[in-house]
Amino acid sequence: MLEKVAAPLHPMIQELHLQRTLTLILAGGRGERLKPLTDARAKPAVPFGGAYRIIDFTLSNCIHSGLRKIHVLTQYQARSLEEHVRFGWNFLPRRLGQYINVRPPHHKGHGKWYMGTADAIYQNLDTVDGEGPLNVLILSGDHIYKMDYRDMVRRHLESKAHLTIGAVEVPKEKASQLGIFKVDEEGRVRAFQEKPRRDPATIPGKPDSCLASMGIYIFRTDALRRRLIADAELGDASSHDFGKDIIPSMVREEEPVFVHSFQGVDGHQPYWRDVGTIDSFFEAHWDLCASLPSIDLYDVDWPIYTLWHNDPPAKTAGDASVTDSLVCNGSVIEGDVARSILSPRVHVDRGARVEDSILMGGVRIGEGAQVRRAIIDKWVQIPPGARIGFDPSRDASLFRVTPSGITVVPTGFRFD
Repeated sequence: MLEKVAAPLHPMIQELHLQRTLTLILAGGRGERLKPLTDARAKPAVPFGGAYRIIDFTLSNCIHSGLRKIHVLTQYQARSLEEHVRFGWNFLPRRLGQYINVRPPHHKGHGKWYMGTADAIYQNLDTVDGEGPLNVLILSGDHIYKMDYRDMVRRHLESKAHLTIGAVEVPKEKASQLGIFKVDEEGRVRAFQEKPRRDPATIPGKPDSCLASMGIYIFRTDALRRRLIADAELGDASSHDFGKDIIPSMVREEEPVFVHSFQGVDGHQPYWRDVGTIDSFFEAHWDLCASLPSIDLYDVDWPIYTLWHNDPPAKTAGDASVTDSLVCNGSVIEGDVARSILSPRVHVDRGARVEDSILMGGVRIGEGAQVRRAIIDKWVQIPPGARIGFDPSRDASLFRVTPSGITVVPTGFRFD
């Protein structure tokens, strides 16, 4: 339904456009709904899946898609994110014009922080102008998915679009949480609804499904520049956001805006998760622990790259028991672990039990302690005999506890 546009372009033309596509990754978000995990780090820098950071999924997609000119736009609590990118993603040969750069706000002489997603790109138009790309790919650094962006570039070129937007099919009942497109049979956007509370536009021929924005945009460079300058001139009359301002104005003024329907990689079922809340972050980890994971971290054809640490192998000792869990290098397990994710250098002492939990780097669970439905941030030491996740009232007096009952122990917390 969404791909009937034009005859395919010659592969050499597609390759030329791919080489002349500049990638900008928005990675400056505060991640308010992920607090306290984002108290001291940007949302894209939050550890995920034991061995990774959230941004590693977007960056890995870029590398596998042949994109080699990448700027990561940082802002809030950027130190750990900048160090992760600098030390873990410094393998592209700069002498061949390939790079992954970290770019904090440079204010362009007016001293302002980024005021929205569109403003972040506007403040980096000098970078765009300096590269002279044919197209600009704009990505979010805080989603979990695998995607070959080459398919989207092809779609963008064949449709002759000014803007092509990545879209994922979602159940109608989830439409109120996302930006929703109304499209025609060719996939051209006819209306855009930002988190509609009722009557969301559905996919032609699929009345129970909607097309939701993935926060992925490919702009023809001249169209992007023109739109961002016009939006900046509106001042306080605009929120300077792609979803709230840029896309609606382009659709309203009948510029050619198309969607690219996300299909997954190499025939795999499409998987895309916005891990913007503690609950969604927690649930996405159980997708990894399933016997048939929704997203395959063990796919040798599409590995997720990250900053690699020289940790020793994971080890079990004594009567240790581990079931349905991910265990990273450097971990030592002497107790029981079930349906959990253990990051590097985690230690579970004798007699301790961890279930349905996420333990981040350097966490130690003391002898006889019990942890259930919890996220324990880096380097926290759970004392012997402690119980986390069993008494919601007590936990809530010390930590954040979500309405669904997930307890989050922040880094730096010290037990009396």
